[in-house]
Amino acid sequence: MSFQELTEERKKMLRLISATRGRDVLVYACDVMKASQGAPVALSYDDLFPITDQVANLGGGALDVILETGGGSGETAEDIVRILRERYESVAFIVPGMAKSAGTIMVMSGDEILMDYMSALGPIDAQIQFEGKQFSAEALIKGFEKIKQESEDTKSLNRAYIPLLQRISPGDLQHAQNALDFAQLLVTDWLSNYKFRSWNVHRTHNPGTAVTPEEKRMRAAKVAEDLCNHSRWKTHGRSIRLQDLHGLGVEVTDYGQDSALADAIRRYHVLLRMTFDSGTVYKIIETTGSQILRFLLSPSASIPTPAVAEGVVAQVQCDRCKQTYNLQLDFDQLRPLQPGTTRYPANDILVCERCQNQINVANIRQQVEMQTKRRVAR
Repeated sequence: MSFQELTEERKKMLRLISATRGRDVLVYACDVMKASQGAPVALSYDDLFPITDQVANLGGGALDVILETGGGSGETAEDIVRILRERYESVAFIVPGMAKSAGTIMVMSGDEILMDYMSALGPIDAQIQFEGKQFSAEALIKGFEKIKQESEDTKSLNRAYIPLLQRISPGDLQHAQNALDFAQLLVTDWLSNYKFRSWNVHRTHNPGTAVTPEEKRMRAAKVAEDLCNHSRWKTHGRSIRLQDLHGLGVEVTDYGQDSALADAIRRYHVLLRMTFDSGTVYKIIETTGSQILRFLLSPSASIPTPAVAEGVVAQVQCDRCKQTYNLQLDFDQLRPLQPGTTRYPANDILVCERCQNQINVANIRQQVEMQTKRRVAR
């Protein structure tokens, strides 16, 4: 499938999801695999404008957010939720793949959470940077509490701890505690205000009796504590599945029970992965009728502003031998080669004539197709 065909199929599935649910649909998705290539895939402040832009294109009264992210800034997650809540009274989150760390924080702000057996959230134990390494804020705090307790019990300080203690200040420990408290407070507030908003009557303990605001707050705080508990989940990358959330007392809708909805969501997710795998797109923010895509472009590629009705010529340099090629990209149908150009390869792989290096040029085609709304012939 061409890039344009993938886009059209994704839109078709989004329209089907929207019609089935009777709600607007917004997608925020990133390709975590491209982080190793230098792509800034994390949830960040730069995402606020495109999300605001895409939400402005919608006109319904309720919103479903399809979320696919490995995490990022908790502060950005808070800002995004505020943007969505300014526009919508009801917001639900659909997780066909994974929404971890800050993504899990966002999901906890939903009035409804939709997952199936393949979906995964993650612990929201705050991660901090120290001496170039990333690790759990809770692990740092508990580590120092252990050192303190051991010193009090033995009335002495193990010399092995001295180098570590010299490198960390009280301010570093306070920063770790603040990060931990921030995530837990957000989840507590959002669960009690949104997810538990319709929980008005007890169903197990004292069935039929009214649920008080204090009880909602206490349940939300316990769920937040469990999600933030590094000791419980052991690693930041641990997957928290639908049944785990049920065990924590969080109701989750299993969209796998609705065959039509499940088929549309799963097809969309496959098309999303195909889009990421077919080139250098690393982030997609889209609705049924519009999209903003971010590409990881090779520094050796030069893409002109499309101005020719029949096609464009893009310059590509082999990253091994530095041989330069002028790729001719024709719109709609193949045309005679212009002097000094090389035809765009049908399989998106340009083989360097000098060193036989294989150069993936799919990103160039995708950029041109996105800018021109025209199909590049292959």
